[in-house]
Amino acid sequence: MTIEKPSVLKTVIPAQAGIQRLSLMPEIEIQGLIMKHQWKPICAIADIPVLGARVVNRANATDVAVFRNSEDKVFALLDKCPHKGGPLSQGIVFGERVACPLHNWNIELPTGCAATPDEGCTQRFSVKIEDGKVFLDLNELNELNVAEVRAA
Repeated sequence: MTIEKPSVLKTVIPAQAGIQRLSLMPEIEIQGLIMKHQWKPICAIADIPVLGARVVNRANATDVAVFRNSEDKVFALLDKCPHKGGPLSQGIVFGERVACPLHNWNIELPTGCAATPDEGCTQRFSVKIEDGKVFLDLNELNELNVAEVRAA
């Protein structure tokens, strides 16, 4: 299976007062199948505390933690530390990292990977911010992590 770089589809989205905006929507092609983002509204940015997190519950799957740092950047990760499975949503957010509440592993929010010298990654979810609202990719939310499938 080969995964190529995401292509960019340019679409014109009509705006109010006859003004048009150019929007870039990434598509991922996997073996001829094109996957488009389907965005699900989660909450307002203001609903996530600065340097904190909110949890998105998923049926039959590990929850997703949505983080906000001091620069109002928003990130979403599987709410499970790659070390011992601690709830990252209960960790301390600093810069673009979260410290796991169990053993203080530092997880990079943009990638979901543990900071050196620790090793391991947790699943990362695509985030879109629009008009002060946070959206997550519905396809990603509906997918089970490979490790979760093995454990079931």
